[in-house]
Amino acid sequence: MTTFQSLGLNPSLLEAIDQLGFTSPTEVQEKVIPTLLEQDTDLVALAQTGTGKTAAFGFPLLQRIKTKDFHTQGLVLSPTRELCMQITNELHQYGKSIPKLNIVAVYGGANISEQAKKIKRGAQVIVATPGRLKDMINRRLVDITKLQYCILDEADEMLNMGFYDDIKSILTNTPKTKNSWLFSATMPPEVSTIAKKFMNNPIEVTVGTKNSSAKNIEHQFYLVGGRERYQALSSIIGLNPDIFGCVFCRTKIETQKVAEKLIQDGFKAGAIHGDLSQNQRDVVMNSFRKKRIQLLVATDVAARGIDVENISHIINYQLPDEIETYTHRSGRTGRAGKQGVSIMLLTKSDRRKIKLFENKLQTKIKEMELPSAEMLVKSQMINWINTLKSTPINPEISKHLPEVIADLESYSKEDLIELILSKQIKKVVPPKKQSFESSSEQGERGERFRRRDGDQKATDRFFINVGSRDDYEWGTLKDFLRSYLDLKRDDIFKVEVMKNFAFFSAEKQHRELILDKFKDLVLDNRSINVELTKRGKTFAPKKRFKKKKY
Repeated sequence: MTTFQSLGLNPSLLEAIDQLGFTSPTEVQEKVIPTLLEQDTDLVALAQTGTGKTAAFGFPLLQRIKTKDFHTQGLVLSPTRELCMQITNELHQYGKSIPKLNIVAVYGGANISEQAKKIKRGAQVIVATPGRLKDMINRRLVDITKLQYCILDEADEMLNMGFYDDIKSILTNTPKTKNSWLFSATMPPEVSTIAKKFMNNPIEVTVGTKNSSAKNIEHQFYLVGGRERYQALSSIIGLNPDIFGCVFCRTKIETQKVAEKLIQDGFKAGAIHGDLSQNQRDVVMNSFRKKRIQLLVATDVAARGIDVENISHIINYQLPDEIETYTHRSGRTGRAGKQGVSIMLLTKSDRRKIKLFENKLQTKIKEMELPSAEMLVKSQMINWINTLKSTPINPEISKHLPEVIADLESYSKEDLIELILSKQIKKVVPPKKQSFESSSEQGERGERFRRRDGDQKATDRFFINVGSRDDYEWGTLKDFLRSYLDLKRDDIFKVEVMKNFAFFSAEKQHRELILDKFKDLVLDNRSINVELTKRGKTFAPKKRFKKKKY
C-alpha cells in the first residue's frame, strides 16, 4: 500500500498529515504529488469532486514555496467564495508546521482594503476568485508578475460560470515561465482551450474516465408529471427520513418556493440562491454543515464550490441541460468511499435523455417506482420508533408518572399506541400514478393548442424576454410563470419559446396581475420584461425590432 512517506513529502508536511489523520493517499494524490514534486511541469488532472484534489496540489505547492521570499509565488483560482475559503483553510492546516508561511484569501463580499493589507505584508500564496483578483490587479493592489505556480481548481465550473475572460486577463499578467496546474472534474471544450492556450505540453493525469460518474454513486430516476413534481419530491424524502442532501432547481424563485413548501410540510430545509445576501447564505450553509437542516435547496450557481461531507442524496428537481452540470451535482455525494444516491425527477419528454446520460456517465440509471401511502406511513413509523428507542430518559419525568398513569389507565396498550402514532405520523398524500401518466401524455402539442378554438377575445397574449438560450422550453417556462404568478393549472397556455424570447397567453382577468408582478423583476442580474402584444398577434414589442411597424 502506498503511503504519504513514499511520495517524497518533507517532515513538516508529514507531521500535518499525521495530525489530520490521513492514512493513505487517494488515487489522484498518489498520481499527482510525486509528479509535481519531481518535475517542473504543467499538469492537467481530471478527477471527480471529492477525490482529494486540494491535497494533491496543496502539498507540492507548499513544499515548493520559499518562505524567506515574501513576494507572491503561488496562486490558486477557484470559482466561488465558499470554495476559496475552504481551500485557504485546508492549506493553512497542511502548512501549520511551516514557519513564516503566509496564505491570503481574496474574494468578493469582503473588505478589499483589508485583503490588500494582508497581501502587502507578504503573501507567498494567494487563493482567489477570478472577479475579485482581476479587480485588485487593475487597482495595482496585487502583483503576480513573479508568480511561479498557478493552479486552476474546478476549472470547468469557473468556465461554466462565465469566468473565461477574467481568467484570460489574469493569466496574461503572469510570467510565461511559471508552472500551471489545472484541476477539473470534466473536460469540456472550454477547458481544453485554456490548456492549449496557456499551458506548455502539460502532463495529463486522469482518475477514472473523462466525464464518468463515481462508482459509489447509484443513479436513479422517477417518472413524474410536471405538476406532481413537488409531491414526488416530498414522497421520496418521506421514504428516506435520515436523508442529508441537496435539491437542485433551475431558478431562484423555484428554489425559494420549494424550500418554503418543504419547511411548511415539516422538513428541515433551507434555500441558497443569488438573491440572498452573503450573510444569509453563510447562515444557511453553517446550518447545513452542522446538520441543523437536512435539505439544502439550491441553484447550480449558488451551490458552486460547496463541499460538505456525508451528503447521502442529490435530488435533481429538474434535469440540467449539460451533462457536466449533472456530474458536478451528483459528485457532491458518494465521497470518501461512502455510498451516495443521485435522483432525477423526469417528465416524459425528459426520458429520452436517459440514454445520453448513461453513455456519458458510463453507468446504468435505474427507474424507480414512487412509494405508496402505505410505504410512506410505514417508513415514518419505523423512523419514529427508532428515534423513541434512542431518546434519553429525563429524570424530571419520573415524579409525574403516577399522575399520568392514573389519567391514562382507562386506555389499553393498543389504544395508547394508536393515539400516539396518529398524533405523530403526518398525513400522507402520495402522487397518483394515473395523474403522472395523464400529465405526461398531454405532451407539448396538447398544451400548446389546448385553447385554439376558445374565445380569443377573452384572452391576452404576452411577450417575455427569455427563451431557449436561457434554458427554457415550453414546459419549464410555463411552470416558472405559474409558480411565480401563483396561478392555477390552466391559467397559462399557448406557450411558444423562441431562442431569445417567448410568448404565452392568459385570461384577460389576469392581465393586471401579470404586468404588475413582472414590473421590476430581476433574475441573475438581468431585468425580466413582460409586455402585452397587440390584437393577440405573436410578435415582439417595437423596441426590440424597430424596423417593423404594426
